[in-house]
Amino acid sequence: MDSRTAAHVLSRIAALLELSGANTFKARAYDGAAQALRSIDTDDLAPLLASGELAKLPGVGPATLGVVRELVETGESAYLERLRASIPEGLLELLRLPRLGGAKIHALHEALGITSLDDLEREARNGGLATVKGFGPKTVQAILKGIASLRAAGDQMRIPAALVEAVRIRAAVAAHPGVVRVEIAGSVRRSVEVVRDIDIVAGCNGDPHAVAQSFANAPGVRRAARRDADTTTITFVDGTCLDLRCVADERFALALWRMTGSAAHVAAIAGHAARNGFTLGSDDLRDPAGRVVPLPDEPALYAALGLPFIVPELRETGEEVSAAATEDLPVLLEPQQIRGVIHCHTSYSDGKATVAEMAAAARARGWSYIGISDHSQAAFYAGGLKPDAVRRQHDEIDAINASSGGDFTILKGIEADILADGRLDYDAELLATFDFVIGSIHSRFAMEEPAMTERVLRALDDPHLTVLAHPTGRLLLSRDPYGLDIDAVLEKAAERGVAVELNADSHRLDLDWRHLHTAKRLGVTIAIGPDAHSTRGLDNTMLGVVMARKGWLEASDVLNTRDADAVRQFARHGLPEQGR
Repeated sequence: MDSRTAAHVLSRIAALLELSGANTFKARAYDGAAQALRSIDTDDLAPLLASGELAKLPGVGPATLGVVRELVETGESAYLERLRASIPEGLLELLRLPRLGGAKIHALHEALGITSLDDLEREARNGGLATVKGFGPKTVQAILKGIASLRAAGDQMRIPAALVEAVRIRAAVAAHPGVVRVEIAGSVRRSVEVVRDIDIVAGCNGDPHAVAQSFANAPGVRRAARRDADTTTITFVDGTCLDLRCVADERFALALWRMTGSAAHVAAIAGHAARNGFTLGSDDLRDPAGRVVPLPDEPALYAALGLPFIVPELRETGEEVSAAATEDLPVLLEPQQIRGVIHCHTSYSDGKATVAEMAAAARARGWSYIGISDHSQAAFYAGGLKPDAVRRQHDEIDAINASSGGDFTILKGIEADILADGRLDYDAELLATFDFVIGSIHSRFAMEEPAMTERVLRALDDPHLTVLAHPTGRLLLSRDPYGLDIDAVLEKAAERGVAVELNADSHRLDLDWRHLHTAKRLGVTIAIGPDAHSTRGLDNTMLGVVMARKGWLEASDVLNTRDADAVRQFARHGLPEQGR
């Protein structure tokens, strides 16, 4: 049991306690314990539990420790399941809305009898919410907007939340005595940025149907139905949807491969198999002589067909099968090749940590540099830096660098707003004082596509610009990309030698991985930006690595694989000689 999954369970308990009207301090105790577990970031809590170190963490008390112990031992929390079962399922759905925590939902339930999304929308529109303390006009409008987004998104989750749920469910399935091995499959395994359901494949040593049925009848299940002979679709009371495929263990590898998908990848492999005389059925692979090919694992399937192993994140369009057949698959970026990051905020603007704290956190992750890029003055709502604050920050960075011993570097950067006419915030003289400049759009999102495209293209012409950040402005499940000719932008970025960001915040993941392959072909350098507003936000980088791999990127395509001096050199290559 890893710390993040356990923290998620404790946070969920806290929210459900608030939702049920329990004592506020009790809910806070579980939330505090969740924060404590997030701070240790380990893949295995068992040693810490056994040694007693877990019990010493501030915020972890006997009750919360008992939940963690049960998670370590069984992969489940009976307390969480009891809470889920005791709360109307319509109220659980409301937890997914902005501006509504468990306590506020409970207050609405008590005051207005709200038990569903439809009830909430009706009361928001007829003025009922305004009669409840704490629900002013802005909050009501935000709730209505959230309802619209939630209806449009259905039961979709961003990949980090989906992965947490998938890990929790996998642990529960693995604990079943009839299960030999179990893996996460589907879009979660392929690292798709937005996921509608969780796919799990279990290899069983007994009756696979009996195993599936035991989970269909488990506490917290709203409904369950057989999708096909091997797969049961289970919907939990909190809206999480699970497709559980249970097969005899000898069929596990092929079942995992099929359920991982995508459909296009499966079809392309089946076509490749047929062209080479193989028959790929639902239960087995047969060679040209009709003999069943043993498949102990997925690599054996690809090897039998004369292909190198294709990692799950590449299995999307079928193009990867053609590339594998001609030995043209990329040598994908690896996490250990990241040497530093440059999209990071501090307490100078809207970050939570100081320059020194962010630097120490980057160093602790094994990186050799960090680039500080607080907001520019136009972003007044985010504490954007006036010129005098920029100079103070530069002095501070110089002082820290001077005392670092030379084995770690803090780069001076800025996230400069791209103004409506395409100019970068600040004048050329101040922009020239930075080691790098990130340009981004934070206003006027509703511009028509030609005008927005021209705005970005003009920014790309500024020789001070190093990186174009979150280029399409999307927020997953809440805001569509603004109108932009992304191909024209990528072509101009390649021409001008400007990097384009893969913003690794899970709400953005922008540039979309689907455009990364095009960027690679054009020779555009990609900068993985954590958009970190705290030391923990630096961990976004690893999600960025996953998406970079999904977009076929290699180490040579990514700015973060270069050292600090090379980043400086990249940033200044387009400047006049006196500005270098």
